[in-house]
Amino acid sequence: MSQTFEDFKLNPQILNAIAEAGFTTPTPIQQKAIAPILSGQDLMGIAQTGTGKTAAFVLPILMKLKYAQGNDARALILAPTRELAMQIEENIKLFSKYTDLRTIVLYGGLGPKMQKAQLAKGVDILVSTPGRFLDLYLSGDINTRSLQVMVMDEADKMVDMGFIGSIHRILEVVPRKRQNLLFSATMSELVHKIAGDFLKFPLVIEASAPATPAQSVKQVLYYVPNNKTKINLLQHLLKSEEFSRLIIFCKTKTTADNIFKFLERRYTLDEIRVIHANKGQNTRINSMNAFKEGGVRVLVATDVASRGIDVSNVSHVINFDVPIIIEDYVHRIGRTGRANNIGEAITFCNEAEKYYIHKIEQLIRQQIPVENIPEGVFIEETPYEERQQIAKEIDNQKRKEDPEFKGAFHDKKNAKAIAQKIAKSKKPESNKSGTGKAPKVSSSVKSSFRGNNRRRG
Repeated sequence: MSQTFEDFKLNPQILNAIAEAGFTTPTPIQQKAIAPILSGQDLMGIAQTGTGKTAAFVLPILMKLKYAQGNDARALILAPTRELAMQIEENIKLFSKYTDLRTIVLYGGLGPKMQKAQLAKGVDILVSTPGRFLDLYLSGDINTRSLQVMVMDEADKMVDMGFIGSIHRILEVVPRKRQNLLFSATMSELVHKIAGDFLKFPLVIEASAPATPAQSVKQVLYYVPNNKTKINLLQHLLKSEEFSRLIIFCKTKTTADNIFKFLERRYTLDEIRVIHANKGQNTRINSMNAFKEGGVRVLVATDVASRGIDVSNVSHVINFDVPIIIEDYVHRIGRTGRANNIGEAITFCNEAEKYYIHKIEQLIRQQIPVENIPEGVFIEETPYEERQQIAKEIDNQKRKEDPEFKGAFHDKKNAKAIAQKIAKSKKPESNKSGTGKAPKVSSSVKSSFRGNNRRRG
């Protein structure tokens, strides 16, 4: 197995760029993938985030293309989110700095006019989200006839985000004769199906077991009854632990905004940012760049930021909510402990989220160590509405596992009916119980009483 980048016989321009970037030894995924990609094989790579898989396909593509040529793209890299697409473009620029290869990144969220102008000048490597690629192909701004290599990165996220239809349409318009590369952190049935449609007799490589968190990440789990107590615990941890650079992941945009407002009291606005789907494109890019550069210490985010964001020296990740898409747990905690650094991932879990923790532990094939809530944290009483929401969620989970399950409300209704029936059967039929009610009189006694009265009259 190759131990240095020189062993891959990369050209001097690429080797100089690698050395300048500070990389000396290939990671396991790079050691396994670079040589087969250079030889022209189709490849399916299973690698957890933070293992260097972007360089594993970027370096051989740069070596194969060598220099700028023609007007149309010769390599297409598809990514599920604009953040990941931009991250891949940064890697390409880093390693191709001593070549004249031209790279363009395409994504939605802003007008296509500038992107069309860039394409008109000529391109060698195209990095794009599926939707924007199809838009510009249909408008006649992209020609696919020169494509030699096509990469699908984060295939599992593509599936989660509903891009299967777009991917199949793209496969219809690219040349049949091409090299295909697919990378994914997890391998669901749908990812296998896409791989079957996309790859021809691929070499399958694994840098680690699928969906295994990096060994450099210490995981901690707290069982927390409600959101108010989660906030109290967050406040306590921020006081007691040293967070040099922290990402807090939330399930919803509302929760992210609420945490941001809460943290404003502790940090200055220069030290904290929030990113989610409702934030404008420029705001998200600026926030991410400020976080990468180190000016921003705390980033509050929804899962829009959990994949493909290569930020070094993230000391901690806090999952304020447990992710519903369980694979996202691996991607969230993969933001820390990168490039052989040690990191810590802390997860807050309420009663309704235990279901997903159980699923996550099955996925990663390990138990997440549980710690007790520290003594200094005040445990709030769960508000009625949140109690109802948790109960409803637990019902839905039970129904998912057992379609015959009728729900807690149904059980309560049945229990009440049974209790009424039992009470009715125990109801006294005479005045022996001392209830004060007159005993029932039979019709024959009533008739006799009326006859006696008539005789007296």
